[in-house]
Amino acid sequence: MISRRNFFKGAGAVAVSASLVSRVGAASLPEAVVANGPATQPPPMPQTGRPFSPVVTLNGWSLPWRMNNNVKEFHLVAEPVVREMAPGMKANLWGYNGQSPGPTIEVVEGDRVRIFVTNKLPEHTSVHWHGQRLPNGMDGVTGLTQPGIPAGKTFVYEFEAKRPGTFMYHPHADEMVQMAMGMMGFWITHPKNPNFMKVDRDFVFLLGSYDITPGSYTPRVNTMLDFNLFTFNSRVFPGIDTMNVRQGDRVRIRVGNLTMTNHPIHLHGHEFTVTGTDGGWTNPASRWPEVTADIAVGQMRAIEFDATDLGDWAFHCHKSHHTMNAMGHNLPTLIGVDHKGVAEKINKLVPDYMVMGERGMADMESMEMPLPDNTLPMMTGKGPFGGVGMGGMFTIVKVRKEQKPGDYSDHGWYRHPAGTVAYEWTGALPAASRNSSAGGQSMPLASKTKPVEVTVRKPLGHAGH
Repeated sequence: MISRRNFFKGAGAVAVSASLVSRVGAASLPEAVVANGPATQPPPMPQTGRPFSPVVTLNGWSLPWRMNNNVKEFHLVAEPVVREMAPGMKANLWGYNGQSPGPTIEVVEGDRVRIFVTNKLPEHTSVHWHGQRLPNGMDGVTGLTQPGIPAGKTFVYEFEAKRPGTFMYHPHADEMVQMAMGMMGFWITHPKNPNFMKVDRDFVFLLGSYDITPGSYTPRVNTMLDFNLFTFNSRVFPGIDTMNVRQGDRVRIRVGNLTMTNHPIHLHGHEFTVTGTDGGWTNPASRWPEVTADIAVGQMRAIEFDATDLGDWAFHCHKSHHTMNAMGHNLPTLIGVDHKGVAEKINKLVPDYMVMGERGMADMESMEMPLPDNTLPMMTGKGPFGGVGMGGMFTIVKVRKEQKPGDYSDHGWYRHPAGTVAYEWTGALPAASRNSSAGGQSMPLASKTKPVEVTVRKPLGHAGH
């Protein structure tokens, strides 16, 4: 799934330096490694440099490096890419090294790092190393700390990875377009002591949002709020890989938010603590248990938990619209409306017409209605008991006894022990209490009054929000 290609060969290669890099270092670029597929690539243990336990990038990979006189060298290529968001849909995005988000960069505290950035976009770009302590001229803000990297040119960033933690990289050039097109990536600086904050599984991914009109391939970059696809690493459910762990593992999940809104990320079946931010590791004395961490725009959060309970546990954004695909906006609510007579008349004119919303939207889990090309169903995914009815920012943490250390493969659906699955009750039912029969009302009505129907007019503005 990962291949190598050398973008610059022979005397024609020109490196435009954004820092004081020796002629020898700038004369020979490291190969640009490219990802060709969307599957999660568990990284190998490092063969050179200081030791560390590599992270696993959900539906992504980590960028290889070369050592050059004790400097860790990477090659990022900013370029147009095609990203499969889920089987049945691809998007024309901008990213790095063949993919959006770009590959994760992993270094160790104290490493001297040199990143060659080649621009194959149709406009200038830059790279901001979000959260890093570095020389001002390496901060990547076009016009303020450096000139933009022109199309077809290569710039070099060089600095010391001074503090361990969870970071990201993205442009500070034409941000509205470039970030809306998917230009982002993860950066991990591991602690110098490999046993500090050590875990058994360490997953990373970035939150993204796109507005891609059904039937089209390219995001609408001017959208401010009404996005219709919410992603983990530019993938939507059911295209997001599961996080497969061994029972008893200490698990860390690092999440960065580069969307236009906050995301309350929720884990089922376990409580966790927030152990890190992009500002560093949190003080152990200040941590408390949670099941949901709200991640604001531009923030990173590292959560940790012990995978004690076997099962297939949902992991998702708790904003309900963010767990759907290709939603329409400004649609009326038709719950309780009898469509029968109208539907019969419409069917004479439109034979394939389907009633939607009369009983809620759950029917859309199983409807196989015609869709425009390159468009995903709004709610999709099949589980062992039927339709999951999810999309967008949703995946599963699978906790298994048989998952061996270092094994990230999916062992299938959880086999529930007998008597541990919710089931239909067919016996006699006790009387159900209703609000009208509840006691303890401090101010009961003086007399029964006729129910009042309330009509609400929504204010205009922000198109449905």
